[in-house]
Amino acid sequence: MPSTQKLTASPRHPIIDWLRGLAILCMMAYHFSFDLNQFGFIHQAFNEASFWLIARLCIVTSFLSLVGISLVLAKNSTLSLKINANKRYWLRIIKLIICTVAVTFGSMLLFPQSYIFFGVLHCILIASLLCKPLINYPRLSFCLGVAIILLGVFYQHVWFNQAPLQWIGLMTFKPITEDYVPLFPWLGVVLIGMFLGNVIKQQAWFIASANREVRGLSAVLAWMGQRSLLIYMTHQPILMGFLWLYVQVASPH
Repeated sequence: MPSTQKLTASPRHPIIDWLRGLAILCMMAYHFSFDLNQFGFIHQAFNEASFWLIARLCIVTSFLSLVGISLVLAKNSTLSLKINANKRYWLRIIKLIICTVAVTFGSMLLFPQSYIFFGVLHCILIASLLCKPLINYPRLSFCLGVAIILLGVFYQHVWFNQAPLQWIGLMTFKPITEDYVPLFPWLGVVLIGMFLGNVIKQQAWFIASANREVRGLSAVLAWMGQRSLLIYMTHQPILMGFLWLYVQVASPH
């Protein structure tokens, strides 16, 4: 008879943790560069330069596609595992709610004129709720995902410029905010991630990767991937605090 530990624990896939950790590392590098710019150590046009725009596009795409993949992989077959996975899902939703509120109010203090009202965490929260019923429908997820991306990229209407609707997207201008990840087109990326999750979970090489031991840099990245939300919430205060302290110490009195 299998042990309780085996019944209640869902297998981890180091490759997914590793990819999420790599995305976190890239995000930290991007934010550190942004902070260097804020403190005047470098001079970059983050909202205009192609390099930084493409870097942000790749980082956000990787995060949201991994959200979709993880939603699928968290679904388990046995009743006991389903109950456990459902508890973890709602616990994560609660954590995301707390974190999104913290991000919004924290950004209000730092950037009162451009605070974050719907950034990447807000998008992950809403997408996690909207996409959950479609976990077992990969083809529908793919079709909806493509449609939402196309609408988000090519369709705009002044009606969505209203402040209460700006979180949806489809605006005729980019709102003044430090981080903007609207549902259109980014919800589509999560849905396509769900399609990819349904595809790869049936592959023999992926099934064999569950609980496989990783070492070295891969282990570090996997560790970061398992704690992505914590790192996301704490890395900026640490980086900005370090730079502020450096400026205080290095500047002449």
